[in-house]
Amino acid sequence: MHKEKLYTLIKSPMITEKSARAADLNKQYVFKVDLDSNKREIKKAVEELFKVEVLKVTTSIVKGKTKRNRFGTYKRSDYKKAFVTLGKDSEIQFEGIN
Repeated sequence: MHKEKLYTLIKSPMITEKSARAADLNKQYVFKVDLDSNKREIKKAVEELFKVEVLKVTTSIVKGKTKRNRFGTYKRSDYKKAFVTLGKDSEIQFEGIN
C-alpha cells in the first residue's frame, strides 16, 4: 500500500466519552475513515502509522442526517467509522496530535 493512501485513509480519531471508555476497558479505538476503505486496508494503515498490533477491525457506515434551517433542507455527508481493537502491549496516545 502506498504511503499517500495510508495518510488519506484514516481521516481522524473520534474522541468521545464512549470511545474513551472503550479505549480504557477494551483497548478499542474509534477512527473516522474513508468510505471506500475495507478492513484489511484499515488494519494495515493503523499498524504502519501508529506502530501497534491490531487484533480486530469492525466498521460501520453512519448515514448523514437531514437538517433544516431557514434557507431550506440539506443533508450531512455519510461517513464510515472503524473500531480498531489492539493487542495487549499496544496503546495509542492522542495528546500530541493536532
